[in-house]
Amino acid sequence: MRALSLLPLIFPALAMAEPIQIPGPQGPLEAEMIAVEGASDAVIIIPGSGPTDRDGNAPQMGLSTDAYRLLAEGLAGQGITSLRIDKRGFYGSAGAIADPNDVTIEAYAQDVRDWVAHASGLAPCVWLAGHSEGGLVALVAAQTAPENLCGLILLAASGRPIGQLMIEQFEANPANRPLMPELRDIVTGLEAGQSRDPASVTPALQPLFSAGLQRYMIDLFSYDPVAIAKDLQGPMLLVQGTDDLQVRPHDADLLEAVMPQAQRINLAGGTHVLKKSAAGNPYSTYTDSSLPLHEDLVPGIAAFIAQTSTSE
Repeated sequence: MRALSLLPLIFPALAMAEPIQIPGPQGPLEAEMIAVEGASDAVIIIPGSGPTDRDGNAPQMGLSTDAYRLLAEGLAGQGITSLRIDKRGFYGSAGAIADPNDVTIEAYAQDVRDWVAHASGLAPCVWLAGHSEGGLVALVAAQTAPENLCGLILLAASGRPIGQLMIEQFEANPANRPLMPELRDIVTGLEAGQSRDPASVTPALQPLFSAGLQRYMIDLFSYDPVAIAKDLQGPMLLVQGTDDLQVRPHDADLLEAVMPQAQRINLAGGTHVLKKSAAGNPYSTYTDSSLPLHEDLVPGIAAFIAQTSTSE
């Protein structure tokens, strides 16, 4: 029995994940917290586009990665507290707003600022880690930087307006060639603030351009990440996979060019979901949650945070 009593000294208690809530516009916003006792830093993980949950999954879209959960657990192993959030209107934050499409990037950004205020009670230094579209949300949130926000970590974030990125992503698939003239026309209209009747859209494109999604896209497409990034100060980390098929290394180049203070991590063979691409099956990282994160991701983020905290 005496030997058993020594186990807590040999194996420190693991930080446990637990859901937490803060007030939202119409109901609570929810996140999953892993609080590390005595942590100097807390990272808020902001999900990407659409119905992506706090773990990095979207079952209705066939996305099963657990990337955000793995990132949070990896950061805990480095002594860093984390909050991985559900966006207003989705999952644990479903009650925060009646229609999940009735949102703007600024609304998401304000939610993030509110999470920073909460996280400030967990650690003196709070970081935003925005993935994909979440990177844009992080940039916008930092325009009105809340107290205790120490810097941004942009994970596979676009350096171009999202409408341009959308067109490029569709062009990459030769099967979409017949749809491209209509797609370009729709995107051009949305960039100009003009929606169109969803019933007039080719059936193959209708799921992408419902009336609600078009309202959201008009707002989303109006943002230029580079124009925002060039005016921001403070520590920045760009993380970009070399095998990312959605956001290209060129996007990180554009952001890096206007943020001279930014550090950069290139994930060799890394995909958009922050894992290493499997030879011959580039999309396996989107559907196999058992695959680990890229081995350079967590150590790179932890080193960046530690270096920045030491230099301040």
